[in-house]
Amino acid sequence: MSSIGKEWTFDAMNEKFLPGLRLRRFAGDDDFPAMAVVANAVFAADKMGWVRTPEHIRRDYAQFTDFDPLGDIVMAEVDGQLVGYVRTSHWTDENGWLAQAQIGFVHPAFRRRGIGTELLRWVESRQREFAQGQGAASMHHVFVTEGEVGRAAMLRRAGYVPARHFLRMERPTLDDIPKVPLPEGFEVRPVDAEHWRPIFDAHMEALRGHWGVTPPKPGDFERWTTLPTFQPHLWQVAWHIESGRVAGQVKPFINDEQNVTQKRRRGETEFISVGAQWRRRGLARALIAAALRAHATPA
Repeated sequence: MSSIGKEWTFDAMNEKFLPGLRLRRFAGDDDFPAMAVVANAVFAADKMGWVRTPEHIRRDYAQFTDFDPLGDIVMAEVDGQLVGYVRTSHWTDENGWLAQAQIGFVHPAFRRRGIGTELLRWVESRQREFAQGQGAASMHHVFVTEGEVGRAAMLRRAGYVPARHFLRMERPTLDDIPKVPLPEGFEVRPVDAEHWRPIFDAHMEALRGHWGVTPPKPGDFERWTTLPTFQPHLWQVAWHIESGRVAGQVKPFINDEQNVTQKRRRGETEFISVGAQWRRRGLARALIAAALRAHATPA
């Protein structure tokens, strides 16, 4: 990715936090190796269970839309060493609000020196500037995991409050998967390419009105088919026989790269939805059981 975009400058305010601290613009591909070092140190310290390589980050950045590489990310250096960075992103939620999120990292060896506070100050300033240009009501959004105790405390001091909690559930083994029959009137079919669009549309329709879900934008379907999580051979999709419509789905995936780097064997049972008219019949339960069996069966 090349570094293109508008020019902007930094003030000297960060010097009061830590002598030698410098904020600079994103330098493109050359930054990815150091970014991976910082991110992986954070993941390990905060027990987040992820590992990123420079290629992972490069691939993610290549897929970003509505992203100004010079305006939407800032790098923090101490004496020329990258010690942290923060990136902003935005979308419009189902109520028409401009939601602005941030992803930020500070290397554990450089915490409690004001770097995270300075990065937060920068990203909020950038987000306020962007919101003013859009002329829309906006809100700041941050996703924090359980292990990010220091970051959560910093955000609370800055006035952020929890809005929603998520749970990650794990099944330690694929033994003894229960046999759950589909409710009458539904069937699971092998997924062919011609089914991708109705599966995508049914999922977006089923999630309409859920917290934080936005309507799909042009190009979202095409991007979805290129994601590493797009693994149709594992999907469990139920069709309503009478109407011929997609009624429910579970779209599991296996992240081979993460499994190799973390020396584990894990599959993700994700992207679960059931159409409103077919809920409370046990459809999701049957599909989840089928998804677990798909994980257990070698490809």
